[in-house]
Parts: sequence; structure tokens; C-alpha cells
Amino acid sequence: MSDQSPDAGDTKKKTLRGLVRRIWRALWRPSPYALGTLLAAGFITGIVFWGGFNWSMELTNSEAFCISCHEMESNVYLEYKKTVHYSNRTGVRATCPDCHVPKGWIHKVARKVRATNELYHHWVGSVDTREKFEEKRLRLATNVWEEMKENDSRECRNCHNFDYMDFTVQEKRSRERHDEAITKGQTCIDCHKGIAHELPAGAFEAERKLNEH
Repeated sequence: MSDQSPDAGDTKKKTLRGLVRRIWRALWRPSPYALGTLLAAGFITGIVFWGGFNWSMELTNSEAFCISCHEMESNVYLEYKKTVHYSNRTGVRATCPDCHVPKGWIHKVARKVRATNELYHHWVGSVDTREKFEEKRLRLATNVWEEMKENDSRECRNCHNFDYMDFTVQEKRSRERHDEAITKGQTCIDCHKGIAHELPAGAFEAERKLNEH
């Protein structure tokens, strides 16, 4: 036989119902103090999240991060180090993210999302040897060329722009080609494939097909 009386049980139920009602009222009609605390906590959480997100974005937006994968360090990075984009008389260097990561926020985030596919292929070892890399090199290069063609060589134009060029100090061949490019509405990648990395076998045939589109 239970020692608890029916009245005690009813009292506990009433207490529980009262507690639930108070919580419900507090949630739907919070006091100014509780509302202020909630907003402050949300604001601080937002700052921490946004700061962490931007920190991660910038961490992955560096040359050191790009060449942390041996596929990049042992292949295209070695080629890039031999070019004018790496070392030149003015001391201005264009690093991996300067050429391959957009500066605009929306385009940058979209590029980072697409880059998750590259991380997948890194982990599964799709190009973890020189032989595998060379086998896929033309397709990888073509993907970059097509993207640059579609966005009007956007990343190139962060540093180079027809409007700011002094054609009078350019060599005759460069001046003529740039004049022609302006007339025909061409973009940087139409003429400057292989300027930072070696051209893969079959590049000229791929270029012809790309220009036909």
C-alpha cells in the first residue's frame, strides 16, 4: 500500500502544470531582461561563428595551404616557380589563390564549395602520382580554361586590365595582339594558356575546340 495520499499526488501534478505554464509564458512573453540576454547571446554567437568562418576561409586561401597537398607541390607548383608570376623585376608575385580564387564574396564561396570535390580526389588518390596527374592533366587544364573563358578571365583582371595598359611601351607583337583582342572581344585566357604551368599534351586541339564554342 502506498504511503502517498491522493492529495499529495494532486499537489505534485498542479505544481508541474504550474511550472509548465510559467515556462510557456516566459518563452512567449519573455521579460526585457531575458530578451536582452537572448539577443546578446545570439549576437556574440554570430560574431564568433562569422569570425571562425572567415578565419577558415582565409586559412584555405593561401599558397601554403594550396601546396600542402603533394599533388600540387610536386607538379604545378614547381612549374609556376619558373615563371614571371613567381619571380620578376618588380617583385610583384601572383600566388595560387590570386589566380584561382575569386576576390568577390559570392564567387569565392562558390569556388570553395566546388573545391570540396578536389579534396575528395586528394583523399582517394586520383592524382597522387606523377603518372596519374599527367594522365588527367589535359582534362584538369581544360576545366580551368573553360571557367576562365566563362568569367572573362576575372582573376587575371584583378591585376591586368586593357584600360590601364600603356601600349606605347609594349613590344610590337604584344601591342598588336592586345589591339586584336580588344577588337575581337577576346579574353586573357584565349592567348595566355600555359603562362604559369606547362601545357599538357593535346592542348592545342583542346584550345581549338574550346574556341569553337
